[in-house]
Amino acid sequence: MASFTEKQAAYGEGAALTKEFFRAKAVMEKAAFASAVFRQLTQEQVDRIVEGVYKAAFNHRVTLAKMAQEETGMGVWQHKTLQHVFATQILHESIKCEKTVGIISRDDNAGLTEIAEPIGPVLAAVTDINPTASILFTALICLKTRNPLIISPHPRALKACAEAARICYQAALEADAPEDCIQCLDESSRQLDHALMTHPALALILVMGRTDLVETSRSSGTPAILSLPGHVPVLIDVSADIPFAVKSIMASKTFDNGMLLAGEQAIVVESQAADAVIQEFKKQHGHVLPPQDLKKVEARLFNSEDGALQPEARGQSAEKLAIFAGITVPAGTRLLLAPQDQPGKGRPLSGVKLAPLIGLYVRKDLDSAISLCLELNSQGSLGRVAGIYANNDKVVATFAQLLNVGYLMVNTPVATGIAGGVFTRLQPAFILSSSPDGKHVVHESISIRQLLAIKRICRRRCNERWQAISGDNYLDERLSADDVAAIYNRNY
Repeated sequence: MASFTEKQAAYGEGAALTKEFFRAKAVMEKAAFASAVFRQLTQEQVDRIVEGVYKAAFNHRVTLAKMAQEETGMGVWQHKTLQHVFATQILHESIKCEKTVGIISRDDNAGLTEIAEPIGPVLAAVTDINPTASILFTALICLKTRNPLIISPHPRALKACAEAARICYQAALEADAPEDCIQCLDESSRQLDHALMTHPALALILVMGRTDLVETSRSSGTPAILSLPGHVPVLIDVSADIPFAVKSIMASKTFDNGMLLAGEQAIVVESQAADAVIQEFKKQHGHVLPPQDLKKVEARLFNSEDGALQPEARGQSAEKLAIFAGITVPAGTRLLLAPQDQPGKGRPLSGVKLAPLIGLYVRKDLDSAISLCLELNSQGSLGRVAGIYANNDKVVATFAQLLNVGYLMVNTPVATGIAGGVFTRLQPAFILSSSPDGKHVVHESISIRQLLAIKRICRRRCNERWQAISGDNYLDERLSADDVAAIYNRNY
């Protein structure tokens, strides 16, 4: 196996020496130097840097929210401000006392000591969905773990990304962080991203909402964590508190005009409760689309080739979506509900919709409702999250056992609850690992733990039973597993 030095020397062999290649090389040289300096910092120095960046980012929460909304034309700046609060204050509260330098745990009885070390430079490919919040969050967890951060901004959010990165970097420098601990690229190109992703000094790739970089990151040879939009089904059981469930779904799916990656995409309800659910949505300013309007929405808001929501429809209000589709909805409508018979190809309203637009399915009983949720969960990115509203523990247990998800949110808003720190006791995180095919090693929310290399010191602590048993017992073919186990556990 080639050494790291050999890999560095071979970097670029056989590749076109383009301007992107040399740009990536220069960026990684700066990151590698920052990484070397980072390793010399103490926990106290790291915590001072993190606190300084948190406060600076928090103080710019409104400005950055307005910049992101104005540049991308998506979402709600007030909601983006709350995302910034989460990515700074709520995150800082959860990690400020965590040890990330040197010895982080010690068990003298077991003879085990854990030592935390940084993994190295991290490349974050940021989406235009929540660009500034993603940068604030990623900057704090990288600084806390002493890993230099390189930001690849989305082409539709270059200015907002640059300003968020500048604020974090300036505050980090003022707290004596290494130079180039945060770098933000001033352009976004597939060639530059590829050159960076394949550089041997890069330790990790974080792909946040960038479906265009999935294959590039996977084929780079560098470990990659993907966080992509997923199809999130939500089951409303007959035992649910329907007004509570509807209020929760409304608040979650309309937050930032439905732009959160783990947002609800489909509501599945049993026929026994369907009328009550629909009436409650109407009371809370939801609008159920009639058949003639469904056709207009499909034709005008979705791409006819791949079924994806049109870019200009993403992150827009329900009333604006109605205008785009050429339909009429009641004044004050907050969420559009699209009744569907079946999900699948050729049915764009059954797919991922980053907007206040959600599929609505009615099934005759619980078994068929759960079966549909399984089918819906198989669309889009796998291994993410699903939701259920029920006051029957057996129903919740059955649902949890059958669905292939990392998280099941019970009587909790999915989009905002999965982030942790507000509606749940999950560790606050802005990145939820996922993949298009379910093939991912990390099946959880990403925070500081995943950005640490844990070294373990193991001292001699002998197994008394192993020492006491004679090796001849294992060599004796006449002794069964039960016979040997009885000898092994004798007098213990």
